[in-house]
Amino acid sequence: MNRATSILKVGLFSTLAAVLVACAATARPADTPAPAPAPAATERTPTTPETPPPGEPADEQAEPAGRQGRAGGAGQAPPQPRPYNRVITREAKTDDGIFKIHRIGERVFFEIPKAELGKDFLWVNQIKKTTLGVGYGGQALGRRVVRWERNGNRVLLRSISYAVVADPTTEIAEAVEASNYHPIILAFNIEAFGPDEAPVIDATRMFTSEVPEFSARQRLGARGFDPTRSFLEKTTSFPENINIEVTQTYTSPADAPAGGGGRGGRGAAPLPPSATVLMHYSMVKLPEKPMMPRLFDERVGYFSVAQYDYSLDVARAEQRRFITRYRLEKKDPTAALSEPVKQIVYYIDRATPAKWVPYMKAGVEKWQEAFEEAGFKNAIIAKMAPTAAEDPDFSPEDARYSVIRWLPSTTENASGPHINDPRTGEILESDIQFYHNVMNLGRNWYFVQVGPLDKRAGKLPLPDELMGKLIEYVAAHEVGHTLGFQHNMKASSTYTIEQVRDPAWVKKMGHTPTLMDYSRFNYVAQPEDGIDVEDLIPKIGPYDKWATMWGYAPIPGATTPDQEKPTLDKWARAQDTTPWLRFTTADAGSSDPGNLTEAVGDADAVEATRLGMKNLERVANMLLEATTYPGEPYNDLRELYGRMMSQWALEMNHVAQIVGAYNSQQKHGGQSGVRFELVPRARQAAAVRFLNDNAFTTPQFVIKPDLLRRMEPSGTMDRIQGAQTRVLNTLLSPDRFARLVEQAAVDKGDVYQPTQFLADLRSGIWREVFASSAPNVDAFRRNMQRAYLETFDTRIHAANTGDEMRALLKNELRTLDARLSAVQNSTSDAATRAHVRDARDQIERTLDPRVPRPAPAAGAAGGRGIGAGPR
Repeated sequence: MNRATSILKVGLFSTLAAVLVACAATARPADTPAPAPAPAATERTPTTPETPPPGEPADEQAEPAGRQGRAGGAGQAPPQPRPYNRVITREAKTDDGIFKIHRIGERVFFEIPKAELGKDFLWVNQIKKTTLGVGYGGQALGRRVVRWERNGNRVLLRSISYAVVADPTTEIAEAVEASNYHPIILAFNIEAFGPDEAPVIDATRMFTSEVPEFSARQRLGARGFDPTRSFLEKTTSFPENINIEVTQTYTSPADAPAGGGGRGGRGAAPLPPSATVLMHYSMVKLPEKPMMPRLFDERVGYFSVAQYDYSLDVARAEQRRFITRYRLEKKDPTAALSEPVKQIVYYIDRATPAKWVPYMKAGVEKWQEAFEEAGFKNAIIAKMAPTAAEDPDFSPEDARYSVIRWLPSTTENASGPHINDPRTGEILESDIQFYHNVMNLGRNWYFVQVGPLDKRAGKLPLPDELMGKLIEYVAAHEVGHTLGFQHNMKASSTYTIEQVRDPAWVKKMGHTPTLMDYSRFNYVAQPEDGIDVEDLIPKIGPYDKWATMWGYAPIPGATTPDQEKPTLDKWARAQDTTPWLRFTTADAGSSDPGNLTEAVGDADAVEATRLGMKNLERVANMLLEATTYPGEPYNDLRELYGRMMSQWALEMNHVAQIVGAYNSQQKHGGQSGVRFELVPRARQAAAVRFLNDNAFTTPQFVIKPDLLRRMEPSGTMDRIQGAQTRVLNTLLSPDRFARLVEQAAVDKGDVYQPTQFLADLRSGIWREVFASSAPNVDAFRRNMQRAYLETFDTRIHAANTGDEMRALLKNELRTLDARLSAVQNSTSDAATRAHVRDARDQIERTLDPRVPRPAPAAGAAGGRGIGAGPR
């Protein structure tokens, strides 16, 4: 999630997938060493408590359940601890690890070593299994740092925050502690003391009743929790962590709607009245010796954790941010290239179809070459998750393991969240979620973007070898997120059109400098360029290698984050001379056309889109043959035709982003020049001309009756108008227009005046009306002109439209109305004449303040959208 998202593009029970992709987006990196081999079965057999002391009878029964785990009320002293063997009886099945866990029937006791009191643990909640229609097994629900503390004859479980900190030796530390008093999640009576004064508590109610901090209710949209249908399943203790599995049952809201909204594409089905989930709780001890953190830098794309450190000698408290990364240490610190002390290991879920497993592993291990730039050999590997026979205690939900999960979902996505130590940013583990239908997304992208460049894509389905490569690409992108990397949308704009069409360049450098961009497949390349089909798919690029070096390479002699800062700054300045090492500029947003998603060669989006249109025309000619199967309906034809139209609008929108834009580079003090430079007027005006000639005219290559009448009896005109309207909305967004106004007022000089922009747009869309005194406008162009009027009406009456924009839009309509009045009676085409009259009526309604306007829909967002896809 900053978030990992990533490919590449978050009531019982709304789609848990969307909610959990958002968790991804807080990114859950991973830094787990290879897990130790599971102990032999004989080493984990339940043990019985020690024999009671002579003269004291053994208690065959633990204290009744009503007494256990309850703290005394106000003014009421807690019950006194009892002899150990009267609480942990001979019936107890004991598992020894970081805590001793004792199971007695339906109850679970924790025996907490005295040495572990006051220590920090990470508590991780996950759904292991779920009711159909209520999320997916393997999805995360939350994590928090917890600490066990003894308070007299009670044990308190506290939730720990590191949002504000201070050096304990400084004066302000006392005030920071007073302002960050950690809340108590639960209080437990101490039932007995084990050896070395280890308190024993009855922890059963943590799992079989609803604890708000651990509850799945909110995420499931549930109404209630039913303890009578909730019970412990499995408890396991290891040297570093404990795992608890518990069946919990939640009830749905009484007014929950029927249907499949938010179900991850499983189809419309009645919502279940109850949902039973198998919850997995994993509590892992945070490192006793925290990793030395590395300071975050906006010039390099890492996720980060933030703290306010009030012990710093600065006048204003500021957030101190550290990058998230695995703890990698060299076995041989003197070697330029060394094996790590602990490898980064990803386990492939055994639910993954066997034929895709090698590609999943390859996607993980692609990153080895990036880590070599940081001085580590074989830093990251993939393994198949062990079977129950191989390791009965292995659990994909265990917070020590990083796992790639294959989920049975029609959602077309994948995500790569990670879990980190909030003190330092150290990645502890990750769980990549790979939704089954991301394969369909990859297939459609590949066919629509580069189908004409690869003969293997001439007939669907794609061959397994090619589909495997697409899966490998998605996996590698998501692994990148779990290693700590954000998306870098800037990357694709740092190569020229000539470079992305050069076979030698693309072989060595890729068509984008990073796997972490949303630059899917090289749609700029043309068949005559001779690009190897293996090089149409993104690969580990120069930015990936450089950024891995920046974040992971040891810096000799540095023992504090501040001592590393001069070296990190020097490394970051390589971006001044090597553009493809640059990261998305902070604060730039959509103002920089180089930050475009789903783009290739967007340093020159006009030329990239011109070439992309040539490939799309080839795609249109391939569609029928590629998607026709004897005896089958035309479902793929319909789907891929729609994807083709979406790609058309996507690429046209890349051109629209040039208007009112700035080129940017993230810079810090000591680097020359400004961060934002105005895109020249000539380039902005050329973008509008291109759109007038290509987007707002009719794309004839998509009008193929032989295709269309296999799909539907009508709808083509609406589909084309819808795509054109998307582009027009982008071009006329209030933010873009506000930048044009400010450029004219602040940047001055050779700027693209807002009035000239609107005049250019009007003269292109209404070309027939202004070019002839007797215009003849065909049906497709009439649709485009109606879209223009409707967009103006929406903008003029929208609350987020600035006064300057509103005034200039109204003036444009008055200018257009005067011209329409002049030609209204001169055209001989009846349909055009009716259209002109109707257009004038629409202008009159738009300009008349007395015309009632419908209230905007709740949550309306003003004409912006986000592309879908792996995050």
